[in-house]
Amino acid sequence: MTERIPLAMPDLRGNEAKYVLDAIESTWISSSGRYVTQFEAEFARVSGSRHALAVCNGTVALHLALLGLDVRPGDEVLVPSLTYIATANAVRYVGGVPVFVEVDPDTWCMDPLAIEEKITNRTKGIIPVHLYGHPADMDAINHLAAVHGLWVVEDAAEAPFATYKGRATGGLAQIATFSFYGNKVLTSGEGGAVTFNDDRMLTRLRMLRGQGMDPDRRYYFPITGYNYRLTNLACALLCAQLERGAEMLARRRALVVRYNAALKRVEGIGVQPVAPWAEVSPWLYCALVDEQAYGHSRDELMAHLDANGVETRPFFIPLHTLPPFRLEAEARDTLLPVTDRLSLSGLNLPTFTQMSDAQVDRVCELVAGFKA
Repeated sequence: MTERIPLAMPDLRGNEAKYVLDAIESTWISSSGRYVTQFEAEFARVSGSRHALAVCNGTVALHLALLGLDVRPGDEVLVPSLTYIATANAVRYVGGVPVFVEVDPDTWCMDPLAIEEKITNRTKGIIPVHLYGHPADMDAINHLAAVHGLWVVEDAAEAPFATYKGRATGGLAQIATFSFYGNKVLTSGEGGAVTFNDDRMLTRLRMLRGQGMDPDRRYYFPITGYNYRLTNLACALLCAQLERGAEMLARRRALVVRYNAALKRVEGIGVQPVAPWAEVSPWLYCALVDEQAYGHSRDELMAHLDANGVETRPFFIPLHTLPPFRLEAEARDTLLPVTDRLSLSGLNLPTFTQMSDAQVDRVCELVAGFKA
């Protein structure tokens, strides 16, 4: 029987076991320890930021960022609809209102040309998402934000190591957030980070992350905080991952090159566009299915691949069509045709650093051989 190819797989072949065992033997297994300090310093450097705080997942990273920016109930926040639901959920956590913006067909990220029409006197900020590892057009977005007096948070959950005009994601806005879930480019199973440059924000976010405790008076809590800390064990994994970050990124990019070379020859199959100013951090390989040209729908191709031992997943369902947000979006006459088209036609193919060239070739042969 042919071995099944998973969609994703964590690469733990470096010093992960060694560092985790070291953390266990030190007895520092909770939210203090040398690996927490080391990871935060190294990730701040990688992200081009002064500060990085490790948190327990990418969703709470977004929540913490919005709390740090003092988002209030009723505040409107512009977000793309083509993203994971955490982006909009975090806005709801603070009582804010997510307002959905169209994506650019050339990047699949928030379209700067579609932002201004969504801004009202209740708009407070923008959360561009670096979708599938491709950075959003941050200069254009930051310019619009500055003109209208808005803050910007990068949702870089899928894009550590990506660059925008030579600058690293994580240092392109007031605050950025990352995820280290088990299928991400960097992983600790669960985990996340917040990166930023403002020294004053450091004290506020640390307090919010640590139950609101005063840094100068133990067990005195001047504010309501949250337990959003990440463990020394998880940071041990991340320190090992960062050591091989360049190696893992290079392998992922090589997989994309191999996929593209084969799939661009298949009529009806499209691949992820890359802007000339972007260097993508490949998370999951993206393909589009033109049903008329290919002869099968996206879902039919996914079923075919599954039957032949290849795991896939569809693109995100547009958030403005999901039950928690649909009524508000309809009341705003939200029409996002590019988002809708990409969501219906896009799928992710297996992408992980241990993936062999032969496995990529097998996936591509199955895609090409299924064409009607």
